Amino acid sequence: MSKRAYNFCAGPAALPEAVLQRAQAELLDWQGKGLSVMEMSHRSDDYMAIASKAEQDLRDLLDVPSNYKILFLQGGASQQFAEIPLNLLPEEGTADYVETGIWSRKALEEARRYGNVNVAATARPYDYFAIPGQNEWRLTPDAAYVHYASNETIGGLQFDWIPQTGDVPLVVDMSSDLLSRPLDVSRFGLIYAGAQKNIGPSGLVVVIVREDLIGHARTVCPTMLDYKIAADNGSMYNTPATFSWYLSGLVFEWLKGQGGVAAMEQRNRAKKDLLYGYIDGSGFYTNPIALNARSWMNVPFRLADERLDKDFLVGADARGLLNLKGHRSVGGMRASIYNALGLDAVEALVAYMAEFEKERG
Repeated sequence: MSKRAYNFCAGPAALPEAVLQRAQAELLDWQGKGLSVMEMSHRSDDYMAIASKAEQDLRDLLDVPSNYKILFLQGGASQQFAEIPLNLLPEEGTADYVETGIWSRKALEEARRYGNVNVAATARPYDYFAIPGQNEWRLTPDAAYVHYASNETIGGLQFDWIPQTGDVPLVVDMSSDLLSRPLDVSRFGLIYAGAQKNIGPSGLVVVIVREDLIGHARTVCPTMLDYKIAADNGSMYNTPATFSWYLSGLVFEWLKGQGGVAAMEQRNRAKKDLLYGYIDGSGFYTNPIALNARSWMNVPFRLADERLDKDFLVGADARGLLNLKGHRSVGGMRASIYNALGLDAVEALVAYMAEFEKERG
């Protein structure tokens, strides 16, 4: 077998090699049953056990309180942009949104289709290189909820603090940083995350929602988007994304074997410190994000001369350092260093960056 490349893709992202090997071994014949997980009835005892274990492992990893439901839904995080206001925003109510980049902006724009949205804060005055402190926020006292994105995958901007919203439920998009370090779930009313970064393959979104927020969907809310319907049916009102759910469960099992999210925090800290440290010590590469808002998961950087971008990417690909091109909306480079990538991947990237700087700087 050829050596696997280091995949720095923002999503669908790298999966742990051990998980892929396990899925490969079980692909044709799951535990001697003579069929693949992809071929199982989602209501069979075997699959129900797979789904139940995945949920329990996630609950263990994040120490999710008993008064929270964990839902395994379809449509990705982007579908939650509509699903959240349809479930949590009364027709005459107001929802507060904090805009720190492309994904939080998409969320608030979608929410405006269903009700009144107050932009409580925006990173626009900081050119999206810093997060406005909460002293700058203008929150609505009786808001239905406050929404923010903890990590902007494209811009590389991440909160290093949890907003204080009093009795108003806090809703967070954690698509790219859930499971990367410990989290106090009880601080939130609802957490959602597209799977294809730190959880598993695409096709799935995980929603962790406090029970008192379930059961208030608008009458116009489609049945498939009603959290109560999903919760009452164990996320199986219709056929779920069975293979994505199964693979996510293998990732959760792998994470527990690695020492859980506390161990991931130490591993991720070492990776981001190495990469940012090299960038900051270089006169050739730059990262514009404020030090207290730098993403642990998505590291954008630019070369001193953008005319060298293509050559940098060609050389990276030749060395098995894949998917380093920045998002089309911002350009430059971006290294996504999720849980599945080890320190060796970042060491290989930094070694190449040093080599390229020496040759072309």
